[in-house]
Amino acid sequence: MELAYIPSPSRGVLHLGPIPLRGYAFCIIIGVFVAVWLGNKRWIARGGRSGTVADIAVWAVPFGLVGGRLYHVITDYELYFSEGRDWVDAFKVWEGGLGIWGAIALGALGAWIGARRRGIPMPAYADAVAPGIALAQAIGRWGNWFNQELYGRETDLPWAVHITSSSGGRVPGYYHPTFLYESLWCIGVAVLVIWADRRFKLGHGRVFALYVAAYCAGRAWIEYMRVDDAHHVLGLRLNDWTALLVFVLAVVYIVVSAKKRPGREAVVEPADVAADAEGATPGTETGSETASDDEVKDKAKDEAPDAAGNGAQAETGDRAEAGAAGVPEGRAENGAVAGIAEASDAKDEAESAKKS
Repeated sequence: MELAYIPSPSRGVLHLGPIPLRGYAFCIIIGVFVAVWLGNKRWIARGGRSGTVADIAVWAVPFGLVGGRLYHVITDYELYFSEGRDWVDAFKVWEGGLGIWGAIALGALGAWIGARRRGIPMPAYADAVAPGIALAQAIGRWGNWFNQELYGRETDLPWAVHITSSSGGRVPGYYHPTFLYESLWCIGVAVLVIWADRRFKLGHGRVFALYVAAYCAGRAWIEYMRVDDAHHVLGLRLNDWTALLVFVLAVVYIVVSAKKRPGREAVVEPADVAADAEGATPGTETGSETASDDEVKDKAKDEAPDAAGNGAQAETGDRAEAGAAGVPEGRAENGAVAGIAEASDAKDEAESAKKS
Protein backbone atom coordinates (compact mmCIF):
# COMPACT_ATOMS: atom_id res chain seq x y z
CA MET A 1 0.00 0.00 0.00
CA GLU A 2 1.34 3.41 -1.00
CA LEU A 3 1.72 5.88 1.87
CA ALA A 4 2.28 8.91 -0.35
CA TYR A 5 1.47 9.61 -3.96
CA ILE A 6 0.10 12.25 -6.32
CA PRO A 7 -3.65 11.67 -6.65
CA SER A 8 -5.27 11.99 -10.05
CA PRO A 9 -8.39 14.15 -10.38
CA SER A 10 -11.60 12.15 -10.41
CA ARG A 11 -12.53 13.89 -13.64
CA GLY A 12 -10.87 16.31 -16.02
CA VAL A 13 -13.94 18.37 -16.83
CA LEU A 14 -16.45 20.39 -14.85
CA HIS A 15 -19.77 21.59 -16.22
CA LEU A 16 -21.01 25.13 -15.71
CA GLY A 17 -24.55 24.43 -16.83
CA PRO A 18 -24.26 23.28 -20.46
CA ILE A 19 -20.70 24.67 -20.75
CA PRO A 20 -17.87 22.15 -20.17
CA LEU A 21 -14.79 23.53 -18.38
CA ARG A 22 -11.88 21.25 -19.18
CA GLY A 23 -8.71 21.23 -17.12
CA TYR A 24 -6.57 20.48 -20.18
CA ALA A 25 -7.86 23.56 -22.01
CA PHE A 26 -7.40 25.76 -18.94
CA CYS A 27 -3.76 24.74 -18.66
CA ILE A 28 -3.13 25.58 -22.32
CA ILE A 29 -4.85 28.97 -22.02
CA ILE A 30 -3.02 29.92 -18.83
CA GLY A 31 0.27 28.90 -20.43
CA VAL A 32 -0.39 31.14 -23.44
CA PHE A 33 -1.14 34.12 -21.21
CA VAL A 34 2.06 33.59 -19.21
CA ALA A 35 4.12 33.30 -22.40
CA VAL A 36 2.68 36.53 -23.83
CA TRP A 37 3.09 38.38 -20.54
CA LEU A 38 6.74 37.42 -20.08
CA GLY A 39 7.50 37.83 -23.78
CA ASN A 40 6.06 41.36 -23.71
CA LYS A 41 8.27 42.34 -20.75
CA ARG A 42 11.36 40.97 -22.46
CA TRP A 43 10.47 42.59 -25.77
CA ILE A 44 10.12 46.01 -24.13
CA ALA A 45 13.43 45.52 -22.29
CA ARG A 46 15.12 44.83 -25.65
CA GLY A 47 13.81 48.08 -27.14
CA GLY A 48 10.45 47.01 -28.59
CA ARG A 49 6.99 48.39 -27.90
CA SER A 50 4.29 47.05 -25.65
CA GLY A 51 1.63 45.02 -27.44
CA THR A 52 3.80 43.73 -30.27
CA VAL A 53 4.21 40.26 -28.72
CA ALA A 54 0.44 39.91 -28.25
CA ASP A 55 -0.25 41.06 -31.81
CA ILE A 56 2.10 38.45 -33.25
CA ALA A 57 0.78 35.80 -30.85
CA VAL A 58 -2.61 36.19 -32.54
CA TRP A 59 -0.94 34.51 -35.51
CA ALA A 60 1.42 32.16 -33.66
CA VAL A 61 -1.01 30.54 -31.21
CA PRO A 62 -3.63 29.26 -33.71
CA PHE A 63 -0.88 28.02 -36.02
CA GLY A 64 0.78 26.30 -33.05
CA LEU A 65 -2.42 24.54 -31.98
CA VAL A 66 -3.03 23.29 -35.49
CA GLY A 67 0.59 22.17 -35.87
CA GLY A 68 0.59 20.39 -32.51
CA ARG A 69 -2.59 18.52 -33.35
CA LEU A 70 -1.40 17.59 -36.83
CA TYR A 71 1.85 16.15 -35.48
CA HIS A 72 -0.04 14.09 -32.90
CA VAL A 73 -2.61 12.78 -35.38
CA ILE A 74 0.02 11.91 -38.01
CA THR A 75 2.36 10.12 -35.59
CA ASP A 76 -0.51 8.34 -33.80
CA TYR A 77 -2.83 7.89 -36.75
CA GLU A 78 -3.95 4.43 -35.60
CA LEU A 79 -5.82 6.10 -32.71
CA TYR A 80 -8.16 7.76 -35.19
CA PHE A 81 -8.10 5.90 -38.50
CA SER A 82 -7.70 2.22 -37.61
CA GLU A 83 -10.58 -0.26 -37.52
CA GLY A 84 -13.13 0.54 -34.86
CA ARG A 85 -11.94 4.12 -34.43
CA ASP A 86 -13.86 7.29 -35.23
CA TRP A 87 -11.86 9.73 -37.38
CA VAL A 88 -13.93 12.62 -36.02
CA ASP A 89 -12.01 12.21 -32.74
CA ALA A 90 -8.97 13.62 -34.52
CA PHE A 91 -10.55 17.08 -34.16
CA LYS A 92 -11.23 16.78 -30.42
CA VAL A 93 -8.24 18.77 -29.20
CA TRP A 94 -9.78 19.21 -25.75
CA GLU A 95 -9.35 15.50 -25.07
CA GLY A 96 -5.57 15.85 -25.24
CA GLY A 97 -2.99 15.17 -27.89
CA LEU A 98 -0.72 18.05 -28.92
CA GLY A 99 2.75 17.31 -30.25
CA ILE A 100 5.21 19.99 -29.14
CA TRP A 101 7.32 19.51 -32.28
CA GLY A 102 4.43 20.37 -34.58
CA ALA A 103 3.30 23.18 -32.29
CA ILE A 104 6.72 24.87 -32.35
CA ALA A 105 7.21 24.36 -36.10
CA LEU A 106 3.85 25.68 -37.27
CA GLY A 107 3.71 28.22 -34.43
CA ALA A 108 7.01 29.62 -35.71
CA LEU A 109 5.47 29.94 -39.17
CA GLY A 110 2.56 31.91 -37.73
CA ALA A 111 4.96 34.10 -35.74
CA TRP A 112 7.00 34.73 -38.89
CA ILE A 113 3.88 35.91 -40.73
CA GLY A 114 2.94 38.21 -37.85
CA ALA A 115 6.49 39.57 -37.53
CA ARG A 116 6.74 40.18 -41.26
CA ARG A 117 3.47 42.12 -41.24
CA ARG A 118 4.86 44.38 -38.53
CA GLY A 119 8.26 44.67 -40.16
CA ILE A 120 10.34 43.31 -37.28
CA PRO A 121 13.06 40.61 -37.38
CA MET A 122 11.85 37.14 -36.49
CA PRO A 123 15.05 36.09 -34.60
CA ALA A 124 14.71 39.04 -32.19
CA TYR A 125 11.06 38.17 -31.52
CA ALA A 126 11.89 34.49 -30.99
CA ASP A 127 14.59 35.40 -28.47
CA ALA A 128 12.13 37.53 -26.51
CA VAL A 129 9.44 34.85 -26.22
CA ALA A 130 11.68 31.77 -25.75
CA PRO A 131 11.59 31.49 -21.92
CA GLY A 132 7.87 32.27 -21.92
CA ILE A 133 7.26 29.32 -24.25
CA ALA A 134 9.15 27.06 -21.83
CA LEU A 135 6.93 28.24 -18.96
CA ALA A 136 3.83 27.72 -21.12
CA GLN A 137 4.92 24.12 -21.66
CA ALA A 138 5.48 23.69 -17.92
CA ILE A 139 1.92 24.82 -17.23
CA GLY A 140 0.41 22.97 -20.17
CA ARG A 141 1.84 19.62 -19.01
CA TRP A 142 -0.55 19.69 -16.06
CA GLY A 143 -3.32 19.24 -18.58
CA ASN A 144 -2.01 15.67 -18.97
CA TRP A 145 -2.53 15.20 -15.24
CA PHE A 146 -6.19 16.19 -15.60
CA ASN A 147 -6.55 13.66 -18.44
CA GLN A 148 -4.56 10.93 -16.62
CA GLU A 149 -2.15 10.48 -19.53
CA LEU A 150 1.55 10.54 -20.42
CA TYR A 151 2.83 8.78 -17.31
CA GLY A 152 5.89 6.54 -17.04
CA ARG A 153 6.70 3.11 -15.72
CA GLU A 154 5.33 1.70 -12.50
CA THR A 155 7.09 2.86 -9.35
CA ASP A 156 6.76 2.88 -5.57
CA LEU A 157 8.33 6.31 -5.13
CA PRO A 158 6.42 8.66 -2.84
CA TRP A 159 5.76 11.07 -5.70
CA ALA A 160 4.23 8.44 -7.97
CA VAL A 161 1.02 9.46 -9.70
CA HIS A 162 -2.00 7.32 -8.95
CA ILE A 163 -3.83 6.43 -12.17
CA THR A 164 -7.43 5.44 -11.48
CA SER A 165 -8.94 5.41 -14.97
CA SER A 166 -9.11 2.21 -16.96
CA SER A 167 -10.34 3.72 -20.23
CA GLY A 168 -8.19 3.83 -23.36
CA GLY A 169 -6.12 0.81 -22.32
CA ARG A 170 -4.98 2.32 -19.01
CA VAL A 171 -4.17 0.02 -16.10
CA PRO A 172 -4.83 1.60 -12.69
CA GLY A 173 -1.74 1.79 -10.52
CA TYR A 174 1.18 3.96 -9.45
CA TYR A 175 3.48 5.34 -12.13
CA HIS A 176 6.30 7.82 -12.70
CA PRO A 177 4.67 11.26 -13.20
CA THR A 178 6.51 12.09 -16.39
CA PHE A 179 4.21 15.07 -16.93
CA LEU A 180 5.58 16.47 -13.64
CA TYR A 181 9.18 15.73 -14.62
CA GLU A 182 8.75 17.58 -17.88
CA SER A 183 6.98 20.48 -16.19
CA LEU A 184 9.85 20.94 -13.73
CA TRP A 185 12.40 20.54 -16.51
CA CYS A 186 10.72 23.29 -18.54
CA ILE A 187 10.83 25.64 -15.56
CA GLY A 188 14.55 24.92 -15.30
CA VAL A 189 14.95 25.61 -19.03
CA ALA A 190 13.23 29.00 -18.64
CA VAL A 191 15.55 29.93 -15.76
CA LEU A 192 18.62 28.77 -17.71
CA VAL A 193 17.65 30.74 -20.81
CA ILE A 194 16.97 33.96 -18.88
CA TRP A 195 20.28 33.64 -17.01
CA ALA A 196 22.33 32.88 -20.13
CA ASP A 197 20.70 35.74 -22.04
CA ARG A 198 21.61 38.23 -19.31
CA ARG A 199 25.09 36.81 -18.76
CA PHE A 200 26.20 36.51 -22.38
CA LYS A 201 23.93 39.06 -24.14
CA LEU A 202 22.64 36.49 -26.61
CA GLY A 203 20.92 37.58 -29.79
CA HIS A 204 20.11 36.76 -33.42
CA GLY A 205 17.98 33.74 -32.46
CA ARG A 206 20.50 32.12 -30.12
CA VAL A 207 18.24 32.50 -27.07
CA PHE A 208 15.52 30.54 -28.83
CA ALA A 209 18.05 27.95 -30.03
CA LEU A 210 19.31 27.50 -26.46
CA TYR A 211 15.74 26.93 -25.27
CA VAL A 212 15.23 24.31 -27.99
CA ALA A 213 18.49 22.50 -27.20
CA ALA A 214 17.88 22.49 -23.45
CA TYR A 215 14.31 21.26 -23.84
CA CYS A 216 15.35 18.47 -26.19
CA ALA A 217 18.01 17.27 -23.73
CA GLY A 218 15.36 16.78 -21.07
CA ARG A 219 12.67 15.48 -23.38
CA ALA A 220 14.94 12.64 -24.50
CA TRP A 221 15.26 10.98 -21.06
CA ILE A 222 11.67 11.79 -20.06
CA GLU A 223 10.36 10.29 -23.30
CA TYR A 224 12.37 7.15 -22.64
CA MET A 225 10.47 6.62 -19.38
CA ARG A 226 6.99 6.81 -20.89
CA VAL A 227 4.93 3.67 -21.42
CA ASP A 228 2.18 4.95 -23.71
CA ASP A 229 2.05 3.48 -27.20
CA ALA A 230 4.47 5.05 -29.68
CA HIS A 231 6.26 4.23 -32.91
CA HIS A 232 9.81 2.92 -32.48
CA VAL A 233 12.78 3.28 -34.81
CA LEU A 234 15.88 1.16 -34.10
CA GLY A 235 14.63 0.48 -30.60
CA LEU A 236 13.98 4.15 -29.69
CA ARG A 237 10.69 6.00 -29.59
CA LEU A 238 10.11 8.35 -32.53
CA ASN A 239 10.09 11.38 -30.25
CA ASP A 240 13.52 10.42 -28.94
CA TRP A 241 14.93 10.56 -32.45
CA THR A 242 13.15 13.84 -33.08
CA ALA A 243 14.60 15.31 -29.88
CA LEU A 244 18.10 14.16 -30.84
CA LEU A 245 17.89 15.63 -34.35
CA VAL A 246 16.45 18.96 -33.20
CA PHE A 247 19.06 19.18 -30.42
CA VAL A 248 21.91 18.81 -32.91
CA LEU A 249 20.40 21.42 -35.25
CA ALA A 250 19.94 23.89 -32.39
CA VAL A 251 23.54 23.50 -31.19
CA VAL A 252 24.91 23.90 -34.71
CA TYR A 253 22.86 27.08 -35.14
CA ILE A 254 24.21 28.53 -31.89
CA VAL A 255 27.84 27.87 -32.90
CA VAL A 256 27.51 29.15 -36.48
CA SER A 257 25.44 32.17 -35.51
CA ALA A 258 27.86 33.19 -32.75
CA LYS A 259 30.71 33.31 -35.27
CA LYS A 260 28.82 35.17 -37.99
CA ARG A 261 26.77 37.58 -35.89
CA PRO A 262 28.17 37.98 -32.38
CA GLY A 263 26.44 40.10 -29.79
CA ARG A 264 22.80 41.14 -29.59
CA GLU A 265 20.93 43.08 -32.24
CA ALA A 266 19.12 46.32 -31.44
CA VAL A 267 15.33 46.08 -31.66
CA VAL A 268 13.89 48.97 -33.66
CA GLU A 269 10.29 48.79 -34.79
CA PRO A 270 9.44 50.60 -38.06
CA ALA A 271 8.15 54.18 -37.79
CA ASP A 272 4.85 53.39 -39.52
CA VAL A 273 4.15 50.66 -36.96
CA ALA A 274 4.82 53.13 -34.16
CA ALA A 275 2.48 55.65 -35.76
CA ASP A 276 -0.26 53.06 -36.14
CA ALA A 277 0.19 51.97 -32.53
CA GLU A 278 -0.16 55.57 -31.34
CA GLY A 279 -3.16 56.36 -33.50
CA ALA A 280 -1.30 58.41 -36.11
CA THR A 281 -0.88 58.01 -39.84
CA PRO A 282 2.44 57.58 -41.63
CA GLY A 283 3.99 60.88 -42.62
CA THR A 284 3.60 62.65 -39.27
CA GLU A 285 6.44 63.25 -36.87
CA THR A 286 4.49 62.35 -33.73
CA GLY A 287 1.45 60.31 -32.86
CA SER A 288 -0.37 63.36 -31.50
CA GLU A 289 -1.05 64.92 -34.91
CA THR A 290 -2.25 63.59 -38.24
CA ALA A 291 -1.90 65.07 -41.71
CA SER A 292 -3.62 63.94 -44.91
CA ASP A 293 -2.02 63.98 -48.37
CA ASP A 294 -4.23 66.91 -49.41
CA GLU A 295 -3.04 68.95 -46.44
CA VAL A 296 0.57 68.24 -47.36
CA LYS A 297 -0.06 69.41 -50.95
CA ASP A 298 -1.83 72.58 -49.81
CA LYS A 299 0.99 73.38 -47.43
CA ALA A 300 3.58 72.97 -50.21
CA LYS A 301 1.48 75.20 -52.50
CA ASP A 302 1.17 77.90 -49.88
CA GLU A 303 4.87 77.88 -49.11
CA ALA A 304 5.94 78.19 -52.77
CA PRO A 305 5.24 81.99 -53.18
CA ASP A 306 6.96 82.67 -49.86
CA ALA A 307 9.99 80.73 -51.00
CA ALA A 308 10.06 82.64 -54.28
CA GLY A 309 9.77 85.95 -52.46
CA ASN A 310 12.49 84.98 -50.07
CA GLY A 311 14.68 84.12 -53.03
CA ALA A 312 14.13 87.52 -54.62
CA GLN A 313 14.82 89.30 -51.34
CA ALA A 314 17.94 87.21 -50.94
CA GLU A 315 19.21 88.42 -54.31
CA THR A 316 18.92 92.12 -53.37
CA GLY A 317 19.97 91.58 -49.77
CA ASP A 318 23.01 89.56 -50.73
CA ARG A 319 24.24 92.25 -53.11
CA ALA A 320 23.78 94.99 -50.54
CA GLU A 321 25.47 93.00 -47.82
CA ALA A 322 28.24 92.05 -50.17
CA GLY A 323 28.88 95.69 -51.03
CA ALA A 324 28.95 96.71 -47.40
CA ALA A 325 31.32 93.92 -46.55
CA GLY A 326 33.55 94.50 -49.54
CA VAL A 327 32.69 91.15 -51.12
CA PRO A 328 33.07 91.05 -54.92
CA GLU A 329 29.81 91.39 -56.78
CA GLY A 330 30.28 88.10 -58.64
CA ARG A 331 30.43 86.15 -55.43
CA ALA A 332 27.31 87.85 -54.13
CA GLU A 333 25.52 87.01 -57.37
CA ASN A 334 26.32 83.38 -56.81
CA GLY A 335 24.50 83.52 -53.49
CA ALA A 336 21.54 85.23 -55.13
CA VAL A 337 21.41 82.61 -57.84
CA ALA A 338 21.35 79.90 -55.16
CA GLY A 339 18.42 81.62 -53.51
CA ILE A 340 16.49 81.84 -56.76
CA ALA A 341 17.22 78.16 -57.49
CA GLU A 342 15.90 77.21 -54.08
CA ALA A 343 12.71 79.17 -54.73
CA SER A 344 12.32 77.53 -58.13
CA ASP A 345 12.69 74.07 -56.62
CA ALA A 346 10.02 74.82 -54.03
CA LYS A 347 7.67 76.07 -56.77
CA ASP A 348 8.27 72.90 -58.85
CA GLU A 349 7.49 70.72 -55.80
CA ALA A 350 4.25 72.61 -55.29
CA GLU A 351 3.23 72.18 -58.94
CA SER A 352 4.11 68.46 -58.78
CA ALA A 353 2.03 68.01 -55.62
CA LYS A 354 -0.91 69.80 -57.28
CA LYS A 355 -0.78 67.54 -60.34
CA SER A 356 -0.59 64.37 -58.24
